[in-house]
Amino acid sequence: MNTFLEWAISNKLEFGGTIFGFFYVWFSIRQNLLTWPAGIVTSILYFGVFLNAGVYAAMGLQLFYLFISCYGWLSWSTSANSDSDHDKLKISRTDNTLWLTLFILSILLTALVYSILVRYTDSEIPFGDALTTSLSILATWMLTRKKLEHWFFWIGIDLFSASLYQYRGLHSTAFLYLAYAVMAGIGYYEWQRQPQNAMG
Repeated sequence: MNTFLEWAISNKLEFGGTIFGFFYVWFSIRQNLLTWPAGIVTSILYFGVFLNAGVYAAMGLQLFYLFISCYGWLSWSTSANSDSDHDKLKISRTDNTLWLTLFILSILLTALVYSILVRYTDSEIPFGDALTTSLSILATWMLTRKKLEHWFFWIGIDLFSASLYQYRGLHSTAFLYLAYAVMAGIGYYEWQRQPQNAMG
């Protein structure tokens, strides 16, 4: 216990980000509006963590998370306060056109982020950092629109990210992302159990 407390005190940002990260995923599984304020706090804390660890794309991703969390908060709030069933944001499936768009965007974003990392940073893991960053951007947008399959993205992202962060010595964060992968599986199970008439 003393060892854990010593670690938590000396790694306050990572520990705090881990705690709020759990809240973020848990609230998103429950489709709770608190998903987004928890995401904002997590992003602020992990900006510092990734800056110190030299994982620059993941650090920059936290700025995107701040923006998208504000957007998600507004989108879910507007939906929750709407009197019209048509305007309610419901869980929906990703159609083929959107899948193709996401695939193309993932390639373009990964290439863009990778080129930036290679040219302007000393990142030791430029491709892995670029890939997880790009897919995370798309998956988070899908969450703001309550796309069921965003959970598939997160399972893959979280497992791959866990290995990257373990390599960088961010052991608590690696554990967090393994837990995220398990929770993403639970999230998919819970969301797909929604009545069919509640899904778009």
